Amino acid sequence: MTAEIAIINKEAIALASDSAVTMIGKENQKIFTSANKLFTLSKYHPVGIMIYGSAIFMDVFWETIIKVFRNNLNRKKFNTLKEYANAFIELLDNGNPLFPDSLQDDYFHASIHAYFELIKNAIIKKVESIINEEHEITKQTTKKIVSDIIKGHYEKWEKVDNIPSIPKSFNKNVIEKYEKTIAKEIKEVFEELPISKVHINQLKEIAGNLFSKFPEGIEKGGISGAVIAGFGEKDIFPSLESFHLEGIVYNKLKYKNHISQKIDFQTTASLIPFAQSEMVAIFMEDVDPSYRDVEESYLSKIFSEYAVIIVDNIKGYTVEEKKKLKGKLVGIGMEILKDLGKKLANYIEETYSSPVTTVISMLPKDELAAMAESLVNLTSFKRKVTMESETVGGPIDVAVISKGDGFIWIKRKHYFEAELNAQFFANYYKEA
Repeated sequence: MTAEIAIINKEAIALASDSAVTMIGKENQKIFTSANKLFTLSKYHPVGIMIYGSAIFMDVFWETIIKVFRNNLNRKKFNTLKEYANAFIELLDNGNPLFPDSLQDDYFHASIHAYFELIKNAIIKKVESIINEEHEITKQTTKKIVSDIIKGHYEKWEKVDNIPSIPKSFNKNVIEKYEKTIAKEIKEVFEELPISKVHINQLKEIAGNLFSKFPEGIEKGGISGAVIAGFGEKDIFPSLESFHLEGIVYNKLKYKNHISQKIDFQTTASLIPFAQSEMVAIFMEDVDPSYRDVEESYLSKIFSEYAVIIVDNIKGYTVEEKKKLKGKLVGIGMEILKDLGKKLANYIEETYSSPVTTVISMLPKDELAAMAESLVNLTSFKRKVTMESETVGGPIDVAVISKGDGFIWIKRKHYFEAELNAQFFANYYKEA
């Protein structure tokens, strides 16, 4: 994990990132605190990029991918920041030699294996639960569990459309290309479980959908986030585009837009956290998001259960009348709770968030940078003084991007001594 901040006003955008990165092995993980996650996207134009989540995309380090894009871009410029973001996505989406077919094949195999294992584990867990309760289970019950769970996953994927950049024919093409791999994985993962032809076909459809859709409630590990920020040639004010990127199969990138923010005459400032953002939420709203979740859950329970208790203690009503009254009172309670939520959100906005945003809109460039660094440092400090893993830490890289000055490093770490490597800087800036 990581902590990254973008703070924007009409004059500039400040970007700050910690240096912690979690590398996951087969049986354990290790945290390093020297990773680079903030880069210039162009040597010649005011555009930068931050990476969070997985440090590696399709077995290639993000730093390599970014620098390949930067070299290909060279002096080319775009009218808008959005066009820079689109060009970066296109680098990954059109059969780039960085990601050969063999690599995509391995990624496909690993992905469907992991998802099929997820389904199998859900089946086993349900079967074991029934055995623990009833001390036995029939073949018919096992078949029903297998059917219900596979069907449930299948329907989650089927009711969602492909992402806009992937055509409907893609899913069928993927199934045809990897038919043998899919069949082999189904056989190896589900072994002796009663898998019918209907289930096999549903699992094949899931395998095709896995690389073209983002259904709700299904989160896949290893996703990377990319934040592209700055100015296009004709942009007066800064803007930001961010994406979640998952992987490449059949030369098509699976990704989705995450956050877009454009400063204009109506929206004069914005503070956007990425990855671990709870400390920023506390700073902006004066309340921990987890506390708010617990509070909302508990209040919802009170409003629903209190109505039931009242009705159950009323005499002179039939069972049917009590049922109707319960429904009515619970509905009224939920409306009151909804109204309470709106009023509290308005209070937080007016009392805490809005005043901070107003100040951000007036901050000079150096103060923007200082604020961004402080908020990342606050998240890092919280991890250090609690029992949580220190997934935020290391030196903080900070940059400010403005229309006139371009991309300016405020703080930047190097893995080498700058005074011993004059040739690096001479080579980097030889054409600038």
